[in-house]
Amino acid sequence: QVQLLESGGGLVQAGGSLRLSCAASGRTFNSYTMGWFRQAPGKEREFVAVLNSSGGGTYYADSVKGRFTISRGNVQNTVYLQMNSLKPEDTAVYYCAAGRSTLGRSWHDYDYWGQGTQVTVSL
Repeated sequence: QVQLLESGGGLVQAGGSLRLSCAASGRTFNSYTMGWFRQAPGKEREFVAVLNSSGGGTYYADSVKGRFTISRGNVQNTVYLQMNSLKPEDTAVYYCAAGRSTLGRSWHDYDYWGQGTQVTVSL
């Protein structure tokens, strides 16, 4: 069993940066692929970024490539999403997820989900 808790969301102006954190419980955390998804009002949940269990492989949605970076932190059982050059269209609730599928990009690939953290980007 893995429990996930996101933090770091907030209100930021366009062009600004935020770093989201995902703290995970469970002794087998490092064996999971970690993903970030987001869901804007009235839209389906969409893939943002994924980091495989070894920490060496990543994949990003085209909409965030070059602006967002997913990484495992030095703090044990933590995954980050560094978001730079934020745009109003990045506004959404961001979710952290853990699963067994290598570089999974569908929400079906993930078994555990956090409660989400709100990111709002203003003009």
